[in-house]
Amino acid sequence: MLKNISIKTIFLIDAVGALLSTFILGLVLVKFNNFFKLPNNILLTFFCIAFMLGVYSFTCFFTITKNHNFFLKIIAYLNISYCLFTLVLCLIYFDKLTFFEKIYFFVEIIVILILALWELRIAKKFNLYQK
Repeated sequence: MLKNISIKTIFLIDAVGALLSTFILGLVLVKFNNFFKLPNNILLTFFCIAFMLGVYSFTCFFTITKNHNFFLKIIAYLNISYCLFTLVLCLIYFDKLTFFEKIYFFVEIIVILILALWELRIAKKFNLYQK
């Protein structure tokens, strides 16, 4: 099933995932911030980064017609960077994080890393087909 997915669809999957993260982080910031111990400025930073990555992926989905692998590599490396940034901040604040924060960020990092590695693999295959 995943072998027949177009690169444009991968951008759409990435965009929807980023906007889902944005929604969850926004909901936490607005409705449930009393239950979470991570400082609001850090949650807001995660929110903004996830939103920008979603906008990038949606833009690629709607506009890119050439060099898909180049743009796919960019979002993959940005996703990996987001995961590393998240991991570092979670380690810095580990003692202050609630159980739910630890679970949420652990799952988010794993899902995004899987997606990013998949994107890199697809970009590499697409690059081979172009030669």
